[in-house]
Amino acid sequence: MSEQPIGIDELLERVRRDLDRVDPREAYDIAQAGGLLVDIRYAALRERDGLIPGALVVERNELEWRLDPQGSHRAPQATDHGLRVVVICNEGYASSLAAASLRQLGLRHATDLVGGFQAWKAAGLPVTV
Repeated sequence: MSEQPIGIDELLERVRRDLDRVDPREAYDIAQAGGLLVDIRYAALRERDGLIPGALVVERNELEWRLDPQGSHRAPQATDHGLRVVVICNEGYASSLAAASLRQLGLRHATDLVGGFQAWKAAGLPVTV
């Protein structure tokens, strides 16, 4: 017997159960404590809205390859599976799915930013244009 397909809303609900999602201030504090903010927004949004200083920009389709500490294409910041990673998309939807994928790679502290970049910006946290 095959499993019934689920919609995106249910999928998001399921993956978010395992994430300790953070608000903008918590994400800022994680970065200040040595954690890694990862911006997966596409180029047009980054150009329009700006960047979070110090965030690693990784296109979504490269995320797992760049963040896998054992991978041959890893970013220098992807040092080990215990790294605290906060994935940031534009509004906090795609980032939940991305963080869940990183958790499957063993990055046990991967999570995402509730409300995404737009929440970060609305909170008055640093953005470079």
